[in-house]
Amino acid sequence: MNPKKTDVNGRDGTSRNFAFGPANYLAFTLSLVAIIAGYILLDHGSVTAAPFLLILGYAVLIPMGLILGWRRLG
Repeated sequence: MNPKKTDVNGRDGTSRNFAFGPANYLAFTLSLVAIIAGYILLDHGSVTAAPFLLILGYAVLIPMGLILGWRRLG
């Protein structure tokens, strides 16, 4: 029972499924944009758009970016 040998970078010649794909990175990027825009609007005194963007970024887009990867792992 010899374990598979891998090189320094962990490559063993087999195909690997990555947990995050383009949809995940898009969701994370959109969340970052929404959060930054929310804080900028909050600094300028917005009491309606800023909280909406912050909640959208933190409570919707970041979890969406994490959950999207779970479907592909199976």
